[in-house]
Amino acid sequence: MPNIIEFSGPVLVSAHEERRGLWSVDGRLTFSRPEAAPDTVLEGWVLPGFVDAHCHIGLGAGGAVDEATTLEQARTDLSAGTLLVRDAGSPANTRWVQQRTDLPRLIRAGRHIARSRRYLRGLGHEVEPEQLVETVRKEARDGDGWVKLVGDWIDRGVGDLAPSFPAAVVKDAIAAAHDEGARVTAHCFAEETLDDMLDAGIDCIEHATGLLPRHIPRLVEQGVPIVPTLVNIATFPDIAAQAGPKFPEYAQHMTALWERRRERVLEAYEAGVSIYAGTDAGSVIKHGRIADEMQELHDAGLPPSAVLEAAAWGARRWLGAEGVSEGASADVVICREDPRRALATVRELSHVVLRGTIVR
Repeated sequence: MPNIIEFSGPVLVSAHEERRGLWSVDGRLTFSRPEAAPDTVLEGWVLPGFVDAHCHIGLGAGGAVDEATTLEQARTDLSAGTLLVRDAGSPANTRWVQQRTDLPRLIRAGRHIARSRRYLRGLGHEVEPEQLVETVRKEARDGDGWVKLVGDWIDRGVGDLAPSFPAAVVKDAIAAAHDEGARVTAHCFAEETLDDMLDAGIDCIEHATGLLPRHIPRLVEQGVPIVPTLVNIATFPDIAAQAGPKFPEYAQHMTALWERRRERVLEAYEAGVSIYAGTDAGSVIKHGRIADEMQELHDAGLPPSAVLEAAAWGARRWLGAEGVSEGASADVVICREDPRRALATVRELSHVVLRGTIVR
């Protein structure tokens, strides 16, 4: 006998399309009523499982973590309704996570690629400019279609944020990734870094705190999305306070970036830049915070439907993942209220279903 779940509530197949009558039959969604009676009936508003588009499975504050800790991270994200993770850099080999049917789906980006002595120790490959292109080629082959660059970091000689690599080298590295069939995303805090990345043909920008009006038309024209990671940007005041005595210019810069974080995200959204939800969980940020990031996007001015687009329907389309459609994997979350009208309901999901199995 097949395992059948009936979803009795409204089914949100997009921000503007609502259907009735959905079932999971042996882990696959269907809008056709099965002949057999359901084993379980779940009530509530149904939408695709959430996507954390910037998450670090297998990463801790000091680098790679053991499998037990990795498993705990993945389960914490799963419980929060994150059923698809785009890894944004991890020093751990997490291929085994992809083999587990009881854990979120994982799209790996391999390891961060940073400038020597210009990043957090133990997290990434630290290379010099002449090594960048070949390192990018290797990571493009080892990952799942994504490469992660550290576009900028504090330069202690300058006393402020500065690009990690020369612009011409970045352009060659991104071209090499594209030759390998991979997309490139980059950690970008500062304003100047965004210019270099857009000139080089980047595919996605992480954080984007240095976003200026001159960048927005280029993001739209080039189809480059941003993942603001606002729950991470909330740590900037603490970073500035710690750095202030030794690097006052850097501290002032980080503070200014934090102060304008929300207005920049709203300006990007209003101009038509694609925005996706990501928590940056893994090093400093705890896992399972996708609802917090969704609330941060809403606090920045995005309406609930746009927030849900960033964390569910739109993010899945962007990553080539299934949503709520005929024959798709039954990876859904169920809310007690319509999240398009009461976004806070995503904090207390009534059910999480992964591959047709009720997780909670």
